[in-house]
Amino acid sequence: MLEDSFECRCILCHDHGDRDQADGVDLRIIDHVRQYGWHVVMVVDDDVRFAYTIGLSHSHGAPELAMFGLDVYEMNRMLNTLGAKAAAGTELKDGLRDDDVIEGRPVALRAVDPAWHRTFFGRARGFYRGQTPLTVLQVAWPDADHHFHWEDQARERDRGRQPQLWLTPEEHPAGMWTADAGN
Repeated sequence: MLEDSFECRCILCHDHGDRDQADGVDLRIIDHVRQYGWHVVMVVDDDVRFAYTIGLSHSHGAPELAMFGLDVYEMNRMLNTLGAKAAAGTELKDGLRDDDVIEGRPVALRAVDPAWHRTFFGRARGFYRGQTPLTVLQVAWPDADHHFHWEDQARERDRGRQPQLWLTPEEHPAGMWTADAGN
């Protein structure tokens, strides 16, 4: 669940006087949140692939979710699986491991440091009007040997496929995930 101090200030809950300026993507997000309870944004840019939810906080009082490094359609499906669990009352929180998202392997939820919000979650920030605190959890997936990318036993080739967004941008190892951090 979200922090007690969270009071939704999204575009659906409050008229910020700019609804008529929403572009086609914003209108689609709004429609999906109204119809399904959340929307999944899928981002593909060169080697960077990630997906994240918008609307789980508004609709279900749950943190928003983000996944990195897999096929965006797979991540969309997995985020929808977790979104449905949140809608059914499952508490999604930092440290949770779930065995029912990827067949045969667990996922781990890790709290995203707010310093990353501007870098990765622009559409969510727009939907929620940049309000804080906004809670986002990174959905991390393990390698074929069931090791997460922060664990010493993880395969070297899999370590950089996902960021470690629970670290601040200054603490995060340099690489493709930090190229735009802080902008």
